Amino acid sequence: MSLYKLLGFYPNDIALYEQAFLHKSSSVESYNGKWLNNERLEFLGDAILDAIVADILYKYFPNRREGYLTNTRSKIVQRENLNHIAVKLGLHKMVIYSTRLSSHNNHLYGNALEALIGAIYLDQGYRKCYHFVDIMIIKEFINLDNIARKEVNFKSALIEWSQKNKLEIVFDLIESFMDNDGNQVFQTEITLLNRRIGVGIGYSKKESHQNAAKMAIKKLRTDKEFRQYISESKKKQPNGIDDSRFEELPES
Repeated sequence: MSLYKLLGFYPNDIALYEQAFLHKSSSVESYNGKWLNNERLEFLGDAILDAIVADILYKYFPNRREGYLTNTRSKIVQRENLNHIAVKLGLHKMVIYSTRLSSHNNHLYGNALEALIGAIYLDQGYRKCYHFVDIMIIKEFINLDNIARKEVNFKSALIEWSQKNKLEIVFDLIESFMDNDGNQVFQTEITLLNRRIGVGIGYSKKESHQNAAKMAIKKLRTDKEFRQYISESKKKQPNGIDDSRFEELPES
């Protein structure tokens, strides 16, 4: 696939796009001795994508509150969704990665999509990047009304993950109290391996569980030190934890 067909414009700096499709498992050494891959571009693209999607949602839902907009954005930019869109765009044919790496569990195509967005931003600027996200991603693959109504069951996803990895997740109601309007509020914490990994509040126990699970999932996806702690705790078991399974969790 040509870049022009994918992007709708001719790149100025082709090297940026080549780097965007270069997974860290196939890093190459540059002329100055640095190893190049798409991780830095992915970091940039993640932030740019968040900003653009927030802008689009702000305009599309003029009467919705911040929480509604935040939850909808989370559903759009979660890794599984981005991976699906990346494949639809044909990025799975363009990403370079080691054949020893499984492409099914770590969402490398979705990560490459974020890196591509970072490359477009650096090469063409924010307006062109906004146009790409709006036309080539949102309008092409996402029904904003439908995805806004979609419920993500963070608690079920967390429990399913824990069962796969033979880990015990504990939900505890730590307190309930009345808010200023006299409504009862519940606060739940989640522990794993005797460590608190999530806390959530809500106007029902179910809502507090969901919010706590959402925080826990974010920690499991982003806290490398805690992931290492889990792996070390599992070493004595015959079936050690598969690190790629962290990527199976929905993004909070």
